[in-house]
Amino acid sequence: MRRAERSPAPPACGLRVDPYGFERPEDFDYAAYDEFLSAYLAVLTRRALKWSRLLQGDSGLRRTATVKRYIRKGVPLEHRARVWLAVSGAQAQMEQNPGYYQRLLRGERNPELEEAIRTDLSRTFPDNVRFRKMAQPCLQKALSDVLLAYGLHNPGVGYCQGMNFIAGYLILITKSEEESFWLLDALIGRILPDYYGPAMLGLKTDQEVLAELVRVKLPAVAALLDGHGVLWTLVVSRWFICLFVDILPVEISVLQTVLRIWDCLFNEGSKIIFRVALTLIKQHEAFILEATGVPDICDKFRQITRGSFVVECHTFMQKIFSHPGSLSMTTITRLRESCRAALLAQR
Repeated sequence: MRRAERSPAPPACGLRVDPYGFERPEDFDYAAYDEFLSAYLAVLTRRALKWSRLLQGDSGLRRTATVKRYIRKGVPLEHRARVWLAVSGAQAQMEQNPGYYQRLLRGERNPELEEAIRTDLSRTFPDNVRFRKMAQPCLQKALSDVLLAYGLHNPGVGYCQGMNFIAGYLILITKSEEESFWLLDALIGRILPDYYGPAMLGLKTDQEVLAELVRVKLPAVAALLDGHGVLWTLVVSRWFICLFVDILPVEISVLQTVLRIWDCLFNEGSKIIFRVALTLIKQHEAFILEATGVPDICDKFRQITRGSFVVECHTFMQKIFSHPGSLSMTTITRLRESCRAALLAQR
């Protein structure tokens, strides 16, 4: 049955937006969405009850094997900000530095930083009604403040394109500028060091690490790219820079997949990015190997972030912990050391 026949018309009044403020496209499959939601709500209800019991009391959330298992199965939206803050260390930093975020915004101005941020505000989630200038309140102001405060807090990074999508996503989930600031600090300062600095050495290193992992685990794909002289940065750089925000389709069902990725990212660190990337490539290996040239390779890497595989968040998340096989931080650290040394030698 064609998509148009399966998609009942949306309500005639009001904008067709999801709970996060993203407009649904004209061809949004409401029937498929309802089918997904009917099954997913039951799962969410069960998970919410278990999380509520886990989070009872004021003792805080410790990183235990139980918490890790719960997080891998998904954090309910109502608890997500609290869990992210706790497991990432952002909550501790915020409590140790009361009023710091507000002092940054009241401090000395940086016109160059402000202009760089202002340039990207209208480009951030243009399909989200909450980031439009006519919105009440308009989240562009909150986004600008969070990015400005972070640039002042970490002048070695300042502002880099891609940070706007990450900060905007954090604001949508936490509904708090200060919490978003400290989560951004956890990501950029600790989980993803050197990704967003002027040289982007950490980002370049991790792209080379992924290339090495693909050579070991998916040698045919590596041979295809090497044979056509395709640099990995050409096909996966935005996966790393945006942490799959603005990469995977912005639909409520797929948004759940991105949120589930971030649940694990805050708790387990950057190895989650490699697991997601390897899973996308392995799942679509045969499709990628059909490519016959550089444009075709690039197009196929864009296409593998679309479709039913990324919509079914439970299956997707199960596979990121099975498809790539063993992937220890010891292995990643060793590869990072060798790839970083090779990059520095090229300077």
